[in-house]
Amino acid sequence: MGFEEFLAARLPRLLRFATALTGDPHRAEDIVQDVLIRAQRRWRRIGAMDSPEAYLRRMITNEYLSWRRRRSSREVPATDGVLDAAIEPDDGHAGQVEDRDAIWSGIMALPPRQRAVLALRYYEGLSNAEIADILGCSEATVRSHASRALAELRLDPRGDLDSHDHAVRGDLR
Repeated sequence: MGFEEFLAARLPRLLRFATALTGDPHRAEDIVQDVLIRAQRRWRRIGAMDSPEAYLRRMITNEYLSWRRRRSSREVPATDGVLDAAIEPDDGHAGQVEDRDAIWSGIMALPPRQRAVLALRYYEGLSNAEIADILGCSEATVRSHASRALAELRLDPRGDLDSHDHAVRGDLR
């Protein structure tokens, strides 16, 4: 598959992932654009991989983490509801909307690596091993980040990650 064909098929998904990761659709576009510029130069090698989308997801995650390290002091935090572009409309009840907003507010307040772990786990559905590979850390570190993030969000005071898969995954999609 050529680079243009890949973009036509996968760009919306990559942008949604980056938006879920950053919490800002404009920052997500910038990050994806930077990643795609680098990827296009190496597309022959990347396109020949078993999963070029997974490789680009890793590049997006790494770019997000490096943007967070060098972010400007003039940066203005995203306002409530900015993630609506990444979330399909929900015809649920007002309580569900309030819960979703509370979760998103909590997620946006998390440190970058914890937010990345949650986005990769619940939005992308990756295993701890896959997340560890993307972030360049151990599986124990991934579990620790996830546990701390969920404890911070008060989703599960015991730190049981699997009991909230459906609640969190439903809000991140």
